[in-house]
Amino acid sequence: MTTGLRLCDDNPQSQSAQTACEQMQGGSTVVAADHAPGYARKLGIQRDQVVQEWGWDEDTDDEIRADVEEACGGELLDEDTDEVVDVVLLWWRDGDGDLVDTLMDAIGPLAEDGVIWVLTPKTGKPGHVLPAEIAEAAPTAGLMPTSSVNLGDWSASRLVQPKSRTGKR
Repeated sequence: MTTGLRLCDDNPQSQSAQTACEQMQGGSTVVAADHAPGYARKLGIQRDQVVQEWGWDEDTDDEIRADVEEACGGELLDEDTDEVVDVVLLWWRDGDGDLVDTLMDAIGPLAEDGVIWVLTPKTGKPGHVLPAEIAEAAPTAGLMPTSSVNLGDWSASRLVQPKSRTGKR
């Protein structure tokens, strides 16, 4: 006997709800509302993209990480990977060191059209980094800031390689 409400559909934007809905526990359908804030969507993460994570620590947001892993369909790669990556998630806090050096290291495995997201604690949170610091470090590392998004207690700044640098085809 199935209890609960079946909310499953073919809507690809509610994949997490679809997956949870299809799980069975003790003969009951588990129904989950799609409460995920859409972190991966805000970051532009898509299925089959390779995502690398830098700067993980105890304070990183596991909900953001889980949403990104679900969206890309794989685990986040660590900083030591040799694979070419589409997206770098760089968790960065005040006092973490030299942002320019870290960005230059993160560019190494990045695909030509790849994106680096610098995630910092929001204003008023321990470790907050001013957006101006990121905007200043980016061009020194050969990157351009393009946009920013709010992700819960974190802010994310999107950095890309200038088109002239990636080589026009």
